Amino acid sequence: MRILFLGDVMGRAGREAVMSRLPGLREAWQLDFVVVNGENATSGHGLSADHARDLLAAGADCITLGDHAFDQRDMLSFIDSEPRIVRPINFAKAAPGKGVRVFETVDGRRILVAQVLGQVFMKRPFDDPFSAIEPVLRNYPRGGQIHAMLVDMHCEATSEKMAMGHWCDGRASVVVGTHTHVPTADAMVLPGGTAYQSDAGMCGDYHSVIGMDKDEPMRRFITGMSKGRFTPASGEATLSGLFVETDDASGRAVRVEMVRHGGRLAQAAP
Repeated sequence: MRILFLGDVMGRAGREAVMSRLPGLREAWQLDFVVVNGENATSGHGLSADHARDLLAAGADCITLGDHAFDQRDMLSFIDSEPRIVRPINFAKAAPGKGVRVFETVDGRRILVAQVLGQVFMKRPFDDPFSAIEPVLRNYPRGGQIHAMLVDMHCEATSEKMAMGHWCDGRASVVVGTHTHVPTADAMVLPGGTAYQSDAGMCGDYHSVIGMDKDEPMRRFITGMSKGRFTPASGEATLSGLFVETDDASGRAVRVEMVRHGGRLAQAAP
């Protein structure tokens, strides 16, 4: 299975980049399944129902969220009517939506997508991500009921992301980190056949401070004072993410490539 994961979509620039480029990439790269992290797509804070529809129409088969899952209030009701959106499995017991779903491709292959929030340096005390994902790994053996499994590990600390990668190695097909908006250069296949990257980066304008127009963040760093709100940078966006090819019989990753398409970080296609 040929899988594309795109990191955190950041504001209008990120949305427009996904909407304009993803349809062509699906065809050119012969993608079977596309997962997009959309939790910053609406003004940099959460995801609205309308913008979720835009990303799905552009070719996303699944949208994952994060700690800003419900910053846009209409997502509280929309997520229950749209099964292609996955929120963190350990967000809150009373949260709407689901943190794990199984999808079927057009040719009948099945892929599980789950998202989990880390604990280190996060603003809220989320439940233990390792015990949260363990029943999923145990109940859906790779190469059994499903052909592939992707886990979106949404957190700050690279050490926690790496630990999750090793925890899932041999059981998930892909573990990819999100949240920090800075792409890491450590894409690899772990010994048990799990593709891993600490952070996929963002789909946004990199002439910024993690996707925000740089003036206000720099003012706060330099002076310790705020003057206005953070607003997403509006220049040309780079689509950042991870391309993974898996073996259908075993669910193992057989190829992994970092994706940097367009904008300031553009590189050759996988």
